[in-house]
Amino acid sequence: MKNYLKILVLVLFISCENNKRNVTDFVEVNQTTIGNHIERLASDEFLGRKPFTEGEVKTVNYLKDEFEKLGVLPGNGSSFFQDVPMVEITGTPSEKMIISGNNESFNLEYLKDFVATTNKTESDLKLDNSELVFAGYGIVAPEYGWNDYEGIDWKGKTAVVLINDPGFKSGDSILFKGNEMTYYGRWTYKYEEAARQGADGLIIIHDTEPASYGWNVIESGWSGARLIIESDLPLLNIESWISGESAEKMFEISTMKGQDYKTLSRNKDFKPIPLGLKVSVGIKNKIKKDVSKNVVALIPGTDRKDEFIIYSAHWDHFGVGKSINGDSIYNGSVDNASGTAGLLAIAEAFKKTKPTKRSIVLLAVTGEEQGLLGSAYYSENPIFNPKKTIANINIDALDSPGKMKDLTITGFGQSEMDEYAREAANKQNRYIIPDPEAEKGYFFRSDHFNFAKIGIPALYASGTYEGFDVSIEEVKKYNDYYRINKYHQPSDEYNPETTELSGVQLDLQLFFNVGFKLSNEEYFPKWYNGSEFKTARK
Repeated sequence: MKNYLKILVLVLFISCENNKRNVTDFVEVNQTTIGNHIERLASDEFLGRKPFTEGEVKTVNYLKDEFEKLGVLPGNGSSFFQDVPMVEITGTPSEKMIISGNNESFNLEYLKDFVATTNKTESDLKLDNSELVFAGYGIVAPEYGWNDYEGIDWKGKTAVVLINDPGFKSGDSILFKGNEMTYYGRWTYKYEEAARQGADGLIIIHDTEPASYGWNVIESGWSGARLIIESDLPLLNIESWISGESAEKMFEISTMKGQDYKTLSRNKDFKPIPLGLKVSVGIKNKIKKDVSKNVVALIPGTDRKDEFIIYSAHWDHFGVGKSINGDSIYNGSVDNASGTAGLLAIAEAFKKTKPTKRSIVLLAVTGEEQGLLGSAYYSENPIFNPKKTIANINIDALDSPGKMKDLTITGFGQSEMDEYAREAANKQNRYIIPDPEAEKGYFFRSDHFNFAKIGIPALYASGTYEGFDVSIEEVKKYNDYYRINKYHQPSDEYNPETTELSGVQLDLQLFFNVGFKLSNEEYFPKWYNGSEFKTARK
């Protein structure tokens, strides 16, 4: 009888402990809260939430007020704000880009055929009959034995390069990372490398499939005022894109006429090829220096309060821009009022549960749409010790036609955050998969990337593949429709009568559960062997 009682007491003790561990099962990330905040943040009142505008003032103050209502503390000393010094460059490019040589010439029209920008804070910049040289993918990657710039003195020249990297659609899984885009495939890298090589300018050839977006995204994203963080790094005079059709015209009158420039560029022995052509284009800039803001909130932990889990989302979008179908306000409902609302809903959930051992940080960053600027500034000027920052959980562009069976992890295979996600997904009767569109480089296109660069393991995931009640084919059609008709367009608006939030809520619940587990243990998730970020953690 005594043994029976001992066993009964032990069972009851284990049951109580399990109930404690499973407290997250009873703490709900509230769907109504999510919807209310998305509706407000994506309303015309917030003017598309562009930094340096009235829309920024309204947005950051709204977030501050809502955190205060929840009883969440300021995260930057006594302030909810981290100042992010930026420069606004309003560039007016020439109406024409002139391509000339071999006794022929033609003009490209601004926006229709080309865009041009600069990160230099000078009032007047140009390429004046700058020699054009085809540089393949514009990559210097010693670990792959690859150098597209070798053998040329680039001073005074303009490089012409392809988007993505040689592995894309090559059929060779060991050429770079096969179809999975590396950082070498991103446009940001290509401009950086061309500047390091000493070129005056760079022209990227647009191609919808390897870029993963159409020319309309280039038009809206590379025109009008843009923001930068000043840097001592080398910079190009002109950063440009041209349409695929314009590139074909250029090659037709060049020294490469009739050659398959895409196939040539996949060859490891490729060397840059002078095109026998020159380019002329200019930009006149208006320069304005100002300060944008990251919004930082803190829920202090108990006995391990100097260790932190950071939830991040970007609050910014494109503001008021080019009118499309009579609408010029880029509301950014999915991208990223959804993630910003998610921060508030997760903060609400943590305030409803018992205090966690580790501290929870809610970080709404600025300037993501301008090149991950707010998170880049934070990573260079961290408020919380990166060595004691356990993980980053990034929330960006949540959208689905219903509750999803999958949890698609962007950057799968990088760190043990995969296993935390797997455990949380299993409890929701979901499965995890790697990003099936890894060739689009999403790992380098949101704010978690800047946390990873300083060694903080990051989780960036959402349900995007298969629904519980919606087929894989229907989900793909839904996602494709958003990408073609709403992404970075004024049509990314919130309609409470038609927007389905059950899948968004399920994802946010999972992020809360992962963070809750991390915040109540002593373990530090690790980068896997082979991750390029493992050294940064050390």
